Amino acid sequence: MKISIRVQIALVTLTLLIGTLFSCWFLNNMFLERYYESEKYKNVQTAYDKLNQAGIDEALDSEEFQESMLEYAYRYSMNIQVVDVNQRLVFAATLNRKELQDKLMQYIFRLPFWEQGETPEPDKIFKIRDIRNNTEYIEMYGQLDSDQWYIISTAMQDVRDSVKLSNRFLAYIGVWAILLGGVVVWLLTTRIVKPIWKLADISERMTHLDFEAKYEGKGVKEISMLGENINKLSESLERNISDLKTANNELQKDIERKEQNEEMRKEFLANVSHELKTPIALIQGYAEGLKESIHDDTESRDYYCEVIIDEAEKMNTMVKKLLTLNQLEFGNDVVSMERFDIVTLIRNYLQSANILIKQSDIQVRMQEEEPIYVWADEFKTEEVFMNYFTNAVNHCSGERIIDIRFEKQEERVRVTVFNTGEQIPQESIEHIWEKFYKVDKARTREYGGNGVGLSIVKAIMDSMNQRYGVENYSNGVCFWFELEVVKDNQ
Repeated sequence: MKISIRVQIALVTLTLLIGTLFSCWFLNNMFLERYYESEKYKNVQTAYDKLNQAGIDEALDSEEFQESMLEYAYRYSMNIQVVDVNQRLVFAATLNRKELQDKLMQYIFRLPFWEQGETPEPDKIFKIRDIRNNTEYIEMYGQLDSDQWYIISTAMQDVRDSVKLSNRFLAYIGVWAILLGGVVVWLLTTRIVKPIWKLADISERMTHLDFEAKYEGKGVKEISMLGENINKLSESLERNISDLKTANNELQKDIERKEQNEEMRKEFLANVSHELKTPIALIQGYAEGLKESIHDDTESRDYYCEVIIDEAEKMNTMVKKLLTLNQLEFGNDVVSMERFDIVTLIRNYLQSANILIKQSDIQVRMQEEEPIYVWADEFKTEEVFMNYFTNAVNHCSGERIIDIRFEKQEERVRVTVFNTGEQIPQESIEHIWEKFYKVDKARTREYGGNGVGLSIVKAIMDSMNQRYGVENYSNGVCFWFELEVVKDNQ
């Protein structure tokens, strides 16, 4: 009686699985904790070496060192703090500066807050359990060679680090176990899989619509049954392949149309939510001003009402234009090239956004410039500038300055929007124009962004065949776009 292939493969697989899992489990329980702890010790020692060398080089307060040290501390889930002999903060990589500094003082003045009765020695790595929160830490404290006091602390219960180290360790052992098991499986299944290879060859020929191939071999009973069923399937496919291909083609077209419509719908909703935020903020601000009677004179109230009406009209126009913009990416929208003054357009926009500027406590600088007439789609150009400007407001920090300039060239003018603040990481620059890409997700959520503003800029500028881009500066970021200047005789 033939032994079922199911039984043979099950026995081999079960044996291999049990052996592999038992080995991994045994080794994990025996060595993982020590391996994990030794990695923590190495990380703490490396952090100390970096701090000490920076103290010797008098670079503890340098921007380059602090950025590097913050990145290292974040990567390995460490809390680091350095203070001078007067307890003034020199460097910190922690969210709980006060708590960490108190712990350092307790170490220095030997105030027991741990289970051990004796104070750990300075400049040595030790493991303690903090009885205040029942958490085990690996820590190191003491004085650097440059006399500053330091403390380095990392929790043993760090989930991220624990999973990473566990996976790495299990990978090392798992590879050898899989290789050994693979050899065993290969040796035991060689005799079994030969008929399967024949069936695989037949199935491959069937993928090329060669239905003449038939299985005629002998093997275990399951394979023989499979061969007979493949022969029947071949005959059935040959009869129905034409109808199946026709139905499949129609179905594929329907799926593609549905996916395209769904994608357009999602992009439209994202664009609407992004682009309506600023006009709504302006309307809300001026409406609140009317309600609170900030200005009682008729002229001021009329001005507030005019701004609200104007922004409402802009929102109405914007919704219609977003539909056009959505079609623009599919090549179904026509750009309306007009002659207009780009300087006046931007000045008018800044005037309408004045309340937003004041609320953000930002200083906006715009050079005095004579009219510059360009050829472009006026509404889409304003939309490009609006995206650049609101992006600058949301990311402005430091001196909180936004500088707008016009750089005239032979046949073009470059409009630049610069804001002080943090630079865009170099690896992110080529991706910021992609839909929904966010450099800093937490900050983007904070100001309500959705990562589509710059993708709108890209679609508009591409539709007008004009250049655009971004440059990092030492004290901020500059976005720019170019337009064709109207010649004197045009």
